[in-house]
Amino acid sequence: MRLLQVAQHADDLDRAADFYTVLLDAPPVARFDPPGLLFFDLDGTRLLLDRGAPSSLLYLRVDNVHEAIERLSGIAEIVSPPAVIFVHDDDTLGPAGHEEWQAFIRDTEGNTVGLVAWQRP
Repeated sequence: MRLLQVAQHADDLDRAADFYTVLLDAPPVARFDPPGLLFFDLDGTRLLLDRGAPSSLLYLRVDNVHEAIERLSGIAEIVSPPAVIFVHDDDTLGPAGHEEWQAFIRDTEGNTVGLVAWQRP
């Protein structure tokens, strides 16, 4: 079994499209308006931005949390700055020998989004 789609609330699809295009470094793949649906591809999993969806807490893997925060400067509110939250001793939840860095931002629609990177110490 594999995750096919996750939905996130968006009041303003144009504003959300602009924000997520910068965040994901990719344009939307489909839009249906009405009824107010905007899709992005996350490596085979669909991210649906939907006026009728509830807010979700998404965790997105990025190459470097600090660079992602810098790229989003001015368009995202920083909820929690980058910090190491865990060191992976084995491969259970991430690559062994790596630190897990996380930061949290608030998107233009009021949703919190986690950014996660694995980096060697």
